[in-house]
Amino acid sequence: MQQLGLNDQNPGTWSGRESSDSGTYIESRSPVDGALIGSVSITTRREYDRLIGQAQEAFQYWRNVPAPKRGEIVRQYGEKLREHKDALGKLVSYEMGKSLQEGWGEVQEMIDICDFAVGLSRQLYGLTMHSERPSHRMYEQWHALGIVGVISAFNFPVAVWSWNAMIALVCGDVVIWKPSEKTPLCSVACLNIFHQVLRDNEVPEGVVGVVNGNYEVGEYMTKDPRVPLISATGSIRMGRIVGEAVAARLGRSLLELGGNNAIIVTPSADLNIVLTGALFGAVGTCGQRCTTTRRLIVHEDIYEEVKQKLANAYGQLRIGDPLDPAVHVGPLIDQDAVRTYLAALDKIKAVGGRFAVEGGVVEGPGYESGCYVKPCIAEVENHYQIVQDETFAPILYLIKYRELEEAIALQNGVPQGLSSAIMTRDLMEAERFLSTNGSDCGIANVNIGTSGAEIGGAFGGEKETGGGRESGSDAWKAYMRRQTNTINYSKEIPLAQGIKFDF
Repeated sequence: MQQLGLNDQNPGTWSGRESSDSGTYIESRSPVDGALIGSVSITTRREYDRLIGQAQEAFQYWRNVPAPKRGEIVRQYGEKLREHKDALGKLVSYEMGKSLQEGWGEVQEMIDICDFAVGLSRQLYGLTMHSERPSHRMYEQWHALGIVGVISAFNFPVAVWSWNAMIALVCGDVVIWKPSEKTPLCSVACLNIFHQVLRDNEVPEGVVGVVNGNYEVGEYMTKDPRVPLISATGSIRMGRIVGEAVAARLGRSLLELGGNNAIIVTPSADLNIVLTGALFGAVGTCGQRCTTTRRLIVHEDIYEEVKQKLANAYGQLRIGDPLDPAVHVGPLIDQDAVRTYLAALDKIKAVGGRFAVEGGVVEGPGYESGCYVKPCIAEVENHYQIVQDETFAPILYLIKYRELEEAIALQNGVPQGLSSAIMTRDLMEAERFLSTNGSDCGIANVNIGTSGAEIGGAFGGEKETGGGRESGSDAWKAYMRRQTNTINYSKEIPLAQGIKFDF
């Protein structure tokens, strides 16, 4: 705790620094064992306005720092993350409940996006266009927006913020982060590390700030015209609220919402790849990834074989303390999530679904938090409402198909459009899946699962997933404003349609 700048007695405060104290607190309890880790004071409206004021002042400085110099600050943050990877990864695992390997992996994603952003800081390019007017030059350039508000979800308590923040920072923006109230301590740790880098370089700390609280604190940002861009990750329900609030003030929103991701398994598929990709995709992070594999659409000729092999693989899963490297599946985030999981099982039974692998709550010594559940497999039809909805839990739906066109229609036949995959050794099937008439998702993979993404590619989805793109490729443009410039270096000013004035 100490090396992350968290006090042992109250991890929610800044060590040796003036801390916010509204008198009301968020308690962070680990889903691993139910223990109270620490408390973080809820940001008041007055404190929020003070942070926004500091951010506005910092922006006046930060936007004038040359982009490669901004990249240097991000590079140093990446180095600090390397130093603290072990401790921060353990905090992520303990506060959120994902496996230790995934906790370390999430911090590695932060390091990777820092590296990407450093290179990007020297490539914030525009275009040059030929003007239709003689002795004129046209080009476009990109300028910083201002304050970027980042609202992140509990399932990736540090990585998703960094995908947004590191790119926004090299673009010249400043960042205010509203983390999930379910994982507030991770944000405190990340902020303390970043503020140390800023102090070491004599950069205003207002460049990066954190506000903590429930949805009311998030509303401060979504309704605030001083925050031109809101990047929000969470449920579709949350995204509708955020999108409407930001649109009402004609602001910008970047939305990363729910997924209902499917893998199509064709007769030519390598079943070893299928089992590995589907298993990790379905049970990793206990089914609490936006890219979790929720549907397995299997050709009828190999359906029974795939079902049996997958059921056998599920029987070998170890459920327990995620800090134990031998454990595959940790807990759900809290008991509300468990109730949602159990309600989904009841709905599956009510519509006539059959379970190839039964679900339920795991009880007994070591499971006292009440947050551990069994990953399960259900045989269903794609049109069932429970299948159409995203349940943030380790429930995998098995669906049968005959023709590839039918499988693609099933894959696309849900409201969400984040990640998708096909398992095949047939080149024509792979190309068909990736064509205009194929997957309608923002991510489409061949012979890898739906879960996870490299930071070099733009991440995001279509339809009710929100349409946002963050992280790699040219996603940086979302954090900047475009400006078209025309320069007249002649001694005349030609007017449209030959209009002339006589003076």
